[in-house]
Amino acid sequence: MRLRRVLAVIGVVVLLLCTVCAGAGVWIWNAQVISTADEVDFTRPLAVPPLAPSRMEAGRRVFDLKAQAGQHDFGRGATPTWGFNGDFLGPTLRATRGEQVVVNVTNALDQTTTVHWHGMHLPAAADGGPHQLVGSGRTWSPTWLVDQPAATLWYHPHLHGETAGHVYRGLAGLFLVDDPATSVDALPHEYGVDDIPLIVQDKKFESGGKLDDSSSFLGGVGVLGDTIAVNGTVGPYLDVTTERVRLRLLNGSNARSYDFGFADDRRFALVATDGGLLASAYDTDRIMLSPGERAEIVVTVKAGERAVLRSYPQDLGTGPFGRFTGGADTLDVLQLRAAGTLAPRPAVPQQLVEVPRLDRKDAVQERPFKMSGHAINGKQMDMTRVDAAPERGSVEIWKVVNNDGTPHNFHIHDVQFQVLTVDGDAPPPQLSGWKDTVYLPANVPYELIMRFSDYEDADTPYMFHCHVLYHEDSGMMGQFVVVPPGGKPGVIDHASHLAHGGRH
Repeated sequence: MRLRRVLAVIGVVVLLLCTVCAGAGVWIWNAQVISTADEVDFTRPLAVPPLAPSRMEAGRRVFDLKAQAGQHDFGRGATPTWGFNGDFLGPTLRATRGEQVVVNVTNALDQTTTVHWHGMHLPAAADGGPHQLVGSGRTWSPTWLVDQPAATLWYHPHLHGETAGHVYRGLAGLFLVDDPATSVDALPHEYGVDDIPLIVQDKKFESGGKLDDSSSFLGGVGVLGDTIAVNGTVGPYLDVTTERVRLRLLNGSNARSYDFGFADDRRFALVATDGGLLASAYDTDRIMLSPGERAEIVVTVKAGERAVLRSYPQDLGTGPFGRFTGGADTLDVLQLRAAGTLAPRPAVPQQLVEVPRLDRKDAVQERPFKMSGHAINGKQMDMTRVDAAPERGSVEIWKVVNNDGTPHNFHIHDVQFQVLTVDGDAPPPQLSGWKDTVYLPANVPYELIMRFSDYEDADTPYMFHCHVLYHEDSGMMGQFVVVPPGGKPGVIDHASHLAHGGRH
Protein backbone atom coordinates (compact mmCIF):
# COMPACT_ATOMS: atom_id res chain seq x y z
CA MET A 1 0.00 0.00 0.00
CA ARG A 2 2.78 2.40 0.98
CA LEU A 3 4.68 1.53 -2.21
CA ARG A 4 1.61 2.24 -4.32
CA ARG A 5 1.21 5.63 -2.62
CA VAL A 6 4.83 6.48 -3.21
CA LEU A 7 4.57 5.42 -6.84
CA ALA A 8 1.35 7.45 -7.21
CA VAL A 9 3.06 10.56 -5.80
CA ILE A 10 6.03 10.02 -8.09
CA GLY A 11 3.66 9.61 -11.03
CA VAL A 12 1.90 12.88 -10.19
CA VAL A 13 5.24 14.70 -9.85
CA VAL A 14 6.48 13.29 -13.15
CA LEU A 15 3.22 14.27 -14.84
CA LEU A 16 3.49 17.78 -13.44
CA LEU A 17 7.11 18.05 -14.56
CA CYS A 18 6.22 16.81 -18.02
CA THR A 19 3.35 19.29 -18.21
CA VAL A 20 5.62 22.13 -17.08
CA CYS A 21 8.36 21.09 -19.52
CA ALA A 22 5.88 20.78 -22.37
CA GLY A 23 4.42 24.17 -21.55
CA ALA A 24 7.88 25.69 -21.34
CA GLY A 25 8.79 24.07 -24.63
CA VAL A 26 5.71 25.50 -26.33
CA TRP A 27 6.44 28.92 -24.85
CA ILE A 28 10.08 28.79 -25.99
CA TRP A 29 9.00 27.61 -29.45
CA ASN A 30 6.45 30.38 -29.86
CA ALA A 31 8.62 33.05 -28.25
CA GLN A 32 11.20 32.73 -31.03
CA VAL A 33 8.92 34.30 -33.63
CA ILE A 34 8.92 38.09 -34.01
CA SER A 35 6.36 39.98 -36.06
CA THR A 36 6.18 43.75 -36.41
CA ALA A 37 3.86 43.64 -39.43
CA ASP A 38 1.58 46.71 -39.39
CA GLU A 39 2.88 47.60 -35.92
CA VAL A 40 5.68 50.03 -36.76
CA ASP A 41 4.88 53.74 -36.48
CA PHE A 42 6.80 55.26 -39.36
CA THR A 43 7.35 58.68 -37.80
CA ARG A 44 11.00 59.44 -38.55
CA PRO A 45 12.35 60.64 -41.89
CA LEU A 46 14.94 58.24 -43.26
CA ALA A 47 18.48 59.45 -42.73
CA VAL A 48 20.44 59.25 -45.98
CA PRO A 49 24.20 58.88 -45.46
CA PRO A 50 25.98 61.92 -46.88
CA LEU A 51 28.42 61.53 -49.73
CA ALA A 52 31.93 61.66 -48.30
CA PRO A 53 33.87 64.76 -49.37
CA SER A 54 37.04 64.09 -51.32
CA ARG A 55 39.88 66.03 -52.87
CA MET A 56 42.34 65.46 -55.68
CA GLU A 57 46.01 65.26 -54.69
CA ALA A 58 48.70 64.31 -57.20
CA GLY A 59 46.06 62.79 -59.46
CA ARG A 60 44.54 60.66 -56.71
CA ARG A 61 41.09 60.98 -55.13
CA VAL A 62 41.59 61.26 -51.37
CA PHE A 63 38.99 60.46 -48.69
CA ASP A 64 39.29 60.85 -44.92
CA LEU A 65 37.55 58.51 -42.48
CA LYS A 66 37.77 58.67 -38.70
CA ALA A 67 36.47 55.86 -36.50
CA GLN A 68 35.10 57.46 -33.34
CA ALA A 69 32.82 56.91 -30.38
CA GLY A 70 29.55 58.77 -30.07
CA GLN A 71 25.88 58.59 -29.16
CA HIS A 72 22.93 57.84 -31.41
CA ASP A 73 19.17 58.16 -30.95
CA PHE A 74 17.31 54.94 -31.78
CA GLY A 75 14.23 56.28 -30.01
CA ARG A 76 15.44 55.09 -26.60
CA GLY A 77 17.49 58.05 -25.50
CA ALA A 78 21.19 58.43 -26.12
CA THR A 79 22.72 55.05 -27.00
CA PRO A 80 26.54 54.73 -26.96
CA THR A 81 27.70 53.90 -30.49
CA TRP A 82 30.63 54.06 -32.89
CA GLY A 83 30.75 55.61 -36.34
CA PHE A 84 32.94 56.99 -39.09
CA ASN A 85 33.07 60.79 -39.23
CA GLY A 86 30.03 60.82 -36.94
CA ASP A 87 28.21 59.02 -34.17
CA PHE A 88 26.84 56.01 -36.11
CA LEU A 89 27.65 54.40 -39.47
CA GLY A 90 29.66 56.40 -41.98
CA PRO A 91 29.42 58.51 -45.14
CA THR A 92 29.07 57.00 -48.60
CA LEU A 93 32.35 56.94 -50.49
CA ARG A 94 31.98 57.28 -54.25
CA ALA A 95 34.63 56.87 -56.93
CA THR A 96 34.79 56.19 -60.67
CA ARG A 97 36.45 53.28 -62.39
CA GLY A 98 39.95 54.30 -63.46
CA GLU A 99 40.55 56.57 -60.47
CA GLN A 100 43.38 55.99 -58.03
CA VAL A 101 41.93 56.44 -54.54
CA VAL A 102 43.48 56.97 -51.13
CA VAL A 103 41.50 56.55 -47.92
CA ASN A 104 43.09 57.97 -44.78
CA VAL A 105 41.59 55.85 -41.99
CA THR A 106 42.22 57.38 -38.58
CA ASN A 107 41.36 55.41 -35.46
CA ALA A 108 40.12 57.71 -32.69
CA LEU A 109 38.79 54.77 -30.65
CA ASP A 110 40.52 53.42 -27.57
CA GLN A 111 41.20 50.06 -29.24
CA THR A 112 42.56 48.61 -32.47
CA THR A 113 40.28 48.18 -35.46
CA THR A 114 40.53 47.60 -39.23
CA VAL A 115 38.54 48.72 -42.27
CA HIS A 116 37.81 46.19 -45.04
CA TRP A 117 36.49 47.27 -48.44
CA HIS A 118 33.87 44.56 -48.95
CA GLY A 119 33.45 43.60 -52.61
CA MET A 120 36.36 45.72 -53.84
CA HIS A 121 38.99 44.35 -56.21
CA LEU A 122 42.29 45.64 -54.84
CA PRO A 123 45.77 44.59 -53.62
CA ALA A 124 45.84 42.37 -50.54
CA ALA A 125 47.85 44.96 -48.61
CA ALA A 126 44.99 47.45 -49.08
CA ASP A 127 42.16 44.99 -48.39
CA GLY A 128 41.74 45.90 -44.72
CA GLY A 129 41.47 42.38 -43.42
CA PRO A 130 42.69 41.18 -40.02
CA HIS A 131 46.36 41.71 -41.01
CA GLN A 132 45.95 45.44 -41.77
CA LEU A 133 45.52 46.67 -38.21
CA VAL A 134 44.89 50.31 -37.32
CA GLY A 135 45.98 50.95 -33.76
CA SER A 136 44.35 53.51 -31.49
CA GLY A 137 45.50 57.00 -32.44
CA ARG A 138 47.00 55.85 -35.72
CA THR A 139 46.19 56.32 -39.40
CA TRP A 140 46.25 53.77 -42.21
CA SER A 141 46.26 55.08 -45.78
CA PRO A 142 45.64 52.35 -48.37
CA THR A 143 45.65 53.29 -52.03
CA TRP A 144 44.46 51.37 -55.07
CA LEU A 145 43.13 51.74 -58.60
CA VAL A 146 39.35 51.36 -58.85
CA ASP A 147 38.95 48.81 -61.63
CA GLN A 148 35.62 46.99 -61.65
CA PRO A 149 32.05 47.47 -62.91
CA ALA A 150 29.63 49.94 -61.35
CA ALA A 151 28.41 48.42 -58.09
CA THR A 152 27.19 48.95 -54.53
CA LEU A 153 30.00 47.92 -52.18
CA TRP A 154 30.53 48.62 -48.49
CA TYR A 155 33.18 48.97 -45.81
CA HIS A 156 33.37 47.65 -42.27
CA PRO A 157 35.92 46.44 -39.67
CA HIS A 158 37.50 43.00 -40.00
CA LEU A 159 39.39 42.57 -36.73
CA HIS A 160 39.89 38.86 -36.08
CA GLY A 161 37.67 37.71 -33.23
CA GLU A 162 36.02 41.13 -32.81
CA THR A 163 34.39 41.97 -36.11
CA ALA A 164 30.86 41.36 -34.83
CA GLY A 165 31.14 43.84 -31.98
CA HIS A 166 32.68 46.59 -34.09
CA VAL A 167 30.06 46.30 -36.85
CA TYR A 168 27.18 46.03 -34.37
CA ARG A 169 28.25 49.25 -32.62
CA GLY A 170 28.00 51.09 -35.92
CA LEU A 171 31.23 50.93 -37.94
CA ALA A 172 29.97 50.48 -41.51
CA GLY A 173 29.23 52.49 -44.64
CA LEU A 174 28.71 52.22 -48.39
CA PHE A 175 31.27 52.56 -51.20
CA LEU A 176 29.71 53.17 -54.63
CA VAL A 177 31.68 52.49 -57.79
CA ASP A 178 30.64 54.37 -60.94
CA ASP A 179 31.48 53.17 -64.44
CA PRO A 180 29.67 54.54 -67.49
CA ALA A 181 30.46 51.37 -69.46
CA THR A 182 28.59 49.12 -67.00
CA SER A 183 25.74 51.38 -65.92
CA VAL A 184 22.39 52.29 -67.47
CA ASP A 185 21.27 55.93 -67.64
CA ALA A 186 17.59 54.95 -67.73
CA LEU A 187 17.82 53.67 -64.16
CA PRO A 188 17.24 56.17 -61.35
CA HIS A 189 20.66 57.57 -60.42
CA GLU A 190 20.32 60.84 -58.51
CA TYR A 191 21.75 60.03 -55.08
CA GLY A 192 19.38 60.84 -52.24
CA VAL A 193 16.51 61.71 -54.60
CA ASP A 194 15.59 58.65 -56.65
CA ASP A 195 18.66 56.53 -55.83
CA ILE A 196 18.55 55.68 -52.13
CA PRO A 197 21.00 53.64 -50.03
CA LEU A 198 19.41 51.40 -47.38
CA ILE A 199 21.71 49.88 -44.75
CA VAL A 200 19.36 47.48 -42.98
CA GLN A 201 20.35 46.26 -39.51
CA ASP A 202 18.59 44.62 -36.59
CA LYS A 203 19.24 45.83 -33.05
CA LYS A 204 18.12 44.99 -29.55
CA PHE A 205 18.49 47.05 -26.41
CA GLU A 206 19.03 46.75 -22.71
CA SER A 207 16.58 48.49 -20.39
CA GLY A 208 18.70 51.65 -20.24
CA GLY A 209 18.86 52.00 -24.00
CA LYS A 210 22.34 50.51 -24.45
CA LEU A 211 22.85 48.13 -27.35
CA ASP A 212 22.42 44.50 -26.31
CA ASP A 213 24.85 42.25 -28.17
CA SER A 214 24.03 39.01 -26.37
CA SER A 215 23.59 35.91 -28.54
CA SER A 216 20.17 34.69 -29.57
CA PHE A 217 18.69 31.83 -27.53
CA LEU A 218 19.40 28.42 -29.12
CA GLY A 219 20.26 30.09 -32.43
CA GLY A 220 24.00 29.61 -32.62
CA VAL A 221 24.39 32.65 -34.89
CA GLY A 222 25.05 35.49 -32.46
CA VAL A 223 22.89 38.56 -31.97
CA LEU A 224 19.37 38.75 -33.45
CA GLY A 225 17.49 41.97 -32.78
CA ASP A 226 13.79 42.77 -32.64
CA THR A 227 14.18 46.38 -33.82
CA ILE A 228 15.04 47.33 -37.41
CA ALA A 229 17.17 50.38 -38.11
CA VAL A 230 17.65 51.63 -41.68
CA ASN A 231 20.65 53.94 -42.06
CA GLY A 232 20.40 54.13 -38.27
CA THR A 233 16.75 55.31 -38.38
CA VAL A 234 14.10 53.34 -36.45
CA GLY A 235 10.56 53.59 -37.89
CA PRO A 236 11.75 55.35 -41.06
CA TYR A 237 9.74 56.81 -43.90
CA LEU A 238 11.04 58.02 -47.26
CA ASP A 239 9.36 60.81 -49.18
CA VAL A 240 9.35 59.65 -52.82
CA THR A 241 9.07 62.36 -55.47
CA THR A 242 9.62 60.31 -58.63
CA GLU A 243 7.60 57.61 -60.42
CA ARG A 244 10.35 55.10 -59.84
CA VAL A 245 12.92 54.84 -57.07
CA ARG A 246 16.07 52.77 -56.90
CA LEU A 247 16.74 51.20 -53.52
CA ARG A 248 20.29 50.00 -52.86
CA LEU A 249 19.77 47.35 -50.20
CA LEU A 250 22.61 46.23 -47.95
CA ASN A 251 22.10 43.57 -45.32
CA GLY A 252 24.38 45.14 -42.73
CA SER A 253 23.23 42.84 -39.92
CA ASN A 254 25.50 40.52 -37.97
CA ALA A 255 23.43 37.37 -38.41
CA ARG A 256 19.90 37.99 -39.67
CA SER A 257 18.84 37.21 -43.22
CA TYR A 258 16.00 39.18 -44.82
CA ASP A 259 13.50 38.26 -47.52
CA PHE A 260 12.56 41.70 -48.79
CA GLY A 261 9.21 42.40 -50.42
CA PHE A 262 6.34 44.83 -50.01
CA ALA A 263 3.31 44.52 -47.75
CA ASP A 264 1.00 44.68 -50.79
CA ASP A 265 3.13 42.12 -52.68
CA ARG A 266 3.83 44.58 -55.48
CA ARG A 267 6.47 43.49 -57.95
CA PHE A 268 9.73 45.29 -58.53
CA ALA A 269 12.74 45.00 -60.81
CA LEU A 270 15.91 43.46 -59.42
CA VAL A 271 18.63 45.18 -61.45
CA ALA A 272 21.87 44.49 -59.57
CA THR A 273 23.48 42.26 -56.99
CA ASP A 274 26.80 42.39 -55.11
CA GLY A 275 29.16 43.07 -58.02
CA GLY A 276 27.03 45.14 -60.37
CA LEU A 277 24.10 45.17 -62.79
CA LEU A 278 22.51 41.98 -64.06
CA ALA A 279 22.36 41.24 -67.76
CA SER A 280 18.55 41.47 -67.61
CA ALA A 281 16.18 43.02 -65.10
CA TYR A 282 14.42 40.35 -63.04
CA ASP A 283 10.75 40.99 -62.27
CA THR A 284 10.00 39.61 -58.81
CA ASP A 285 8.27 40.30 -55.50
CA ARG A 286 10.98 38.96 -53.14
CA ILE A 287 14.74 39.16 -52.78
CA MET A 288 16.55 37.35 -49.98
CA LEU A 289 19.79 38.80 -48.63
CA SER A 290 22.04 37.18 -46.05
CA PRO A 291 24.57 39.24 -44.05
CA GLY A 292 26.89 41.20 -46.32
CA GLU A 293 24.85 40.76 -49.53
CA ARG A 294 23.55 43.67 -51.59
CA ALA A 295 20.78 44.12 -54.14
CA GLU A 296 19.52 47.07 -56.15
CA ILE A 297 15.79 47.14 -56.87
CA VAL A 298 13.66 49.63 -58.78
CA VAL A 299 10.17 50.19 -57.39
CA THR A 300 7.29 51.92 -59.18
CA VAL A 301 4.91 54.02 -57.07
CA LYS A 302 1.67 55.90 -57.67
CA ALA A 303 1.02 59.48 -56.61
CA GLY A 304 -0.15 59.81 -53.02
CA GLU A 305 0.22 56.15 -52.05
CA ARG A 306 2.15 54.59 -49.20
CA ALA A 307 4.00 51.28 -49.48
CA VAL A 308 5.80 49.35 -46.78
CA LEU A 309 9.01 47.47 -47.42
CA ARG A 310 8.85 44.30 -45.33
CA SER A 311 11.02 41.27 -44.58
CA TYR A 312 9.04 38.06 -44.79
CA PRO A 313 9.68 34.64 -43.23
CA GLN A 314 12.17 32.70 -45.30
CA ASP A 315 13.24 29.11 -45.69
CA LEU A 316 16.82 29.12 -44.45
CA GLY A 317 17.23 25.49 -45.41
CA THR A 318 17.85 24.49 -41.81
CA GLY A 319 14.57 22.70 -41.06
CA PRO A 320 12.03 23.67 -38.38
CA PHE A 321 14.71 25.15 -36.13
CA GLY A 322 15.14 28.03 -38.56
CA ARG A 323 12.75 29.91 -36.25
CA PHE A 324 15.60 30.13 -33.72
CA THR A 325 17.75 31.97 -36.28
CA GLY A 326 15.13 34.48 -37.45
CA GLY A 327 13.69 32.48 -40.34
CA ALA A 328 10.08 32.77 -39.13
CA ASP A 329 10.14 36.51 -38.40
CA THR A 330 8.14 39.21 -40.19
CA LEU A 331 9.65 42.69 -39.91
CA ASP A 332 8.44 46.00 -41.31
CA VAL A 333 11.44 47.95 -42.57
CA LEU A 334 10.59 51.22 -44.34
CA GLN A 335 7.57 53.17 -45.53
CA LEU A 336 7.59 54.83 -48.94
CA ARG A 337 5.43 57.97 -49.07
CA ALA A 338 4.74 59.01 -52.65
CA ALA A 339 4.14 62.70 -53.26
CA GLY A 340 0.90 63.96 -54.80
CA THR A 341 2.76 64.76 -58.01
CA LEU A 342 5.62 62.59 -59.17
CA ALA A 343 8.41 63.46 -61.56
CA PRO A 344 8.52 61.03 -64.50
CA ARG A 345 11.22 58.38 -64.77
CA PRO A 346 11.85 55.96 -67.67
CA ALA A 347 10.67 52.39 -67.51
CA VAL A 348 13.32 49.88 -66.49
CA PRO A 349 14.95 48.44 -69.62
CA GLN A 350 14.67 44.67 -69.89
CA GLN A 351 18.27 44.37 -71.09
CA LEU A 352 20.80 46.10 -68.87
CA VAL A 353 24.50 45.34 -69.44
CA GLU A 354 26.64 42.60 -70.86
CA VAL A 355 27.87 40.25 -68.15
CA PRO A 356 30.78 38.19 -69.51
CA ARG A 357 30.43 34.57 -68.44
CA LEU A 358 33.33 32.61 -67.01
CA ASP A 359 33.68 29.20 -68.67
CA ARG A 360 34.05 25.96 -66.75
CA LYS A 361 36.52 24.75 -69.41
CA ASP A 362 38.94 27.52 -68.42
CA ALA A 363 39.14 26.45 -64.78
CA VAL A 364 42.56 25.06 -63.83
CA GLN A 365 41.68 24.13 -60.26
CA GLU A 366 38.67 22.92 -58.29
CA ARG A 367 38.72 23.31 -54.52
CA PRO A 368 36.26 21.94 -51.92
CA PHE A 369 35.08 24.07 -48.99
CA LYS A 370 32.98 22.26 -46.41
CA MET A 371 31.46 24.48 -43.71
CA SER A 372 30.51 22.94 -40.39
CA GLY A 373 30.47 24.18 -36.83
CA HIS A 374 33.00 27.02 -36.70
CA ALA A 375 35.40 25.53 -39.22
CA ILE A 376 35.99 25.25 -42.97
CA ASN A 377 37.33 21.91 -44.15
CA GLY A 378 37.71 20.99 -40.51
CA LYS A 379 40.11 23.87 -39.82
CA GLN A 380 39.60 27.05 -37.83
CA MET A 381 41.26 30.32 -38.75
CA ASP A 382 45.04 30.50 -38.32
CA MET A 383 46.54 33.91 -39.07
CA THR A 384 49.78 32.33 -40.30
CA ARG A 385 48.37 29.47 -42.40
CA VAL A 386 47.75 29.74 -46.15
CA ASP A 387 44.78 27.59 -47.21
CA ALA A 388 44.93 28.20 -50.96
CA ALA A 389 47.33 29.81 -53.44
CA PRO A 390 45.64 30.46 -56.80
CA GLU A 391 47.90 31.71 -59.56
CA ARG A 392 47.56 35.18 -61.01
CA GLY A 393 45.38 35.11 -64.12
CA SER A 394 43.90 31.70 -63.35
CA VAL A 395 40.25 30.64 -63.24
CA GLU A 396 39.16 28.36 -60.42
CA ILE A 397 35.96 26.64 -59.30
CA TRP A 398 35.28 26.55 -55.58
CA LYS A 399 32.77 23.91 -54.47
CA VAL A 400 31.14 25.15 -51.29
CA VAL A 401 28.64 23.34 -49.06
CA ASN A 402 27.07 23.94 -45.66
CA ASN A 403 27.39 20.61 -43.85
CA ASP A 404 25.46 21.46 -40.69
CA GLY A 405 22.00 22.72 -39.80
CA THR A 406 23.08 26.27 -38.97
CA PRO A 407 22.76 29.24 -41.36
CA HIS A 408 26.05 29.95 -43.17
CA ASN A 409 27.00 32.04 -46.13
CA PHE A 410 30.30 32.34 -47.97
CA HIS A 411 32.23 35.53 -48.77
CA ILE A 412 35.43 35.78 -50.79
CA HIS A 413 37.67 38.85 -50.69
CA ASP A 414 39.13 40.56 -53.78
CA VAL A 415 37.20 38.68 -56.49
CA GLN A 416 33.65 38.73 -57.71
CA PHE A 417 32.47 35.25 -58.63
CA GLN A 418 29.65 33.72 -60.64
CA VAL A 419 27.43 30.90 -59.39
CA LEU A 420 27.85 28.00 -61.82
CA THR A 421 25.43 25.53 -60.24
CA VAL A 422 23.15 25.12 -57.24
CA ASP A 423 22.77 21.45 -56.35
CA GLY A 424 23.83 20.61 -59.89
CA ASP A 425 21.32 22.91 -61.58
CA ALA A 426 21.70 26.34 -63.18
CA PRO A 427 21.35 29.19 -60.65
CA PRO A 428 18.12 31.18 -60.36
CA PRO A 429 17.98 34.69 -61.91
CA GLN A 430 18.87 36.46 -58.67
CA LEU A 431 22.18 34.56 -58.60
CA SER A 432 23.01 35.10 -62.27
CA GLY A 433 25.23 38.16 -61.82
CA TRP A 434 28.50 39.00 -60.11
CA LYS A 435 28.56 38.01 -56.45
CA ASP A 436 31.01 38.12 -53.56
CA THR A 437 28.72 36.62 -50.90
CA VAL A 438 26.20 33.80 -51.23
CA TYR A 439 23.83 32.10 -48.79
CA LEU A 440 24.23 28.33 -48.35
CA PRO A 441 21.20 26.24 -47.30
CA ALA A 442 22.23 23.10 -45.46
CA ASN A 443 23.58 20.26 -47.63
CA VAL A 444 23.08 22.08 -50.94
CA PRO A 445 26.36 22.24 -52.92
CA TYR A 446 27.22 25.43 -54.78
CA GLU A 447 29.83 25.75 -57.52
CA LEU A 448 31.43 29.21 -57.70
CA ILE A 449 33.74 30.25 -60.55
CA MET A 450 36.15 33.18 -60.36
CA ARG A 451 39.24 34.67 -62.00
CA PHE A 452 42.23 35.86 -59.97
CA SER A 453 43.16 38.47 -62.51
CA ASP A 454 46.07 40.30 -60.89
CA TYR A 455 47.52 41.70 -57.62
CA GLU A 456 49.84 38.83 -56.86
CA ASP A 457 51.37 38.91 -53.38
CA ALA A 458 52.66 35.64 -51.97
CA ASP A 459 53.14 37.09 -48.48
CA THR A 460 49.87 38.99 -47.89
CA PRO A 461 46.59 37.07 -47.75
CA TYR A 462 42.97 37.69 -48.59
CA MET A 463 40.16 36.06 -46.58
CA PHE A 464 37.29 33.72 -47.31
CA HIS A 465 34.75 33.14 -44.55
CA CYS A 466 31.20 32.86 -43.32
CA HIS A 467 29.71 36.37 -43.07
CA VAL A 468 27.56 35.45 -40.10
CA LEU A 469 29.91 37.49 -37.96
CA TYR A 470 29.70 35.33 -34.84
CA HIS A 471 30.84 32.38 -36.95
CA GLU A 472 33.62 34.42 -38.56
CA ASP A 473 34.89 35.58 -35.17
CA SER A 474 34.72 32.00 -33.87
CA GLY A 475 37.10 30.75 -36.53
CA MET A 476 35.02 30.04 -39.65
CA MET A 477 37.54 31.74 -41.91
CA GLY A 478 40.53 30.89 -44.06
CA GLN A 479 43.19 32.68 -46.11
CA PHE A 480 44.48 32.61 -49.66
CA VAL A 481 47.30 34.36 -51.47
CA VAL A 482 47.56 35.08 -55.18
CA VAL A 483 50.92 33.91 -56.49
CA PRO A 484 52.67 34.37 -59.85
CA PRO A 485 52.32 31.52 -62.34
CA GLY A 486 54.29 28.59 -60.96
CA GLY A 487 54.83 30.46 -57.68
CA LYS A 488 54.46 29.28 -54.11
CA PRO A 489 52.94 31.00 -51.05
CA GLY A 490 55.32 32.92 -48.84
CA VAL A 491 55.36 33.33 -45.08
CA ILE A 492 52.53 35.18 -43.39
CA ASP A 493 54.25 37.27 -40.71
CA HIS A 494 51.33 38.47 -38.62
CA ALA A 495 53.61 39.51 -35.75
CA SER A 496 54.91 42.42 -37.81
CA HIS A 497 51.34 43.57 -38.48
CA LEU A 498 50.60 43.47 -34.75
CA ALA A 499 53.68 45.53 -34.00
CA HIS A 500 52.92 48.13 -36.68
CA GLY A 501 49.19 48.74 -36.40
CA GLY A 502 49.12 51.61 -38.87
CA ARG A 503 51.16 54.80 -38.99
CA HIS A 504 50.91 58.03 -37.03
